[in-house]
Amino acid sequence: MRIFVKTRPGAGAEKVDKIDETHYIVWVREPPEKGQANKGVIRVLAEYLDKPKSLITIKSGHTSSAKVIEIL
Repeated sequence: MRIFVKTRPGAGAEKVDKIDETHYIVWVREPPEKGQANKGVIRVLAEYLDKPKSLITIKSGHTSSAKVIEIL
């Protein structure tokens, strides 16, 4: 399954807003430096979806706030 995520790094609180079945907004505390925010997005999504982090990968948008994420 692929989902489209808009990220908000450096947020005061971590949360996930589901827009529709394939679009989400994810707030993470990590800054957008050296892949820290990407790791935070995977961690927060894994908790939200109740899936292991190993099943979630960023397919595109590694340096962008708009990401395509694949969930196995």
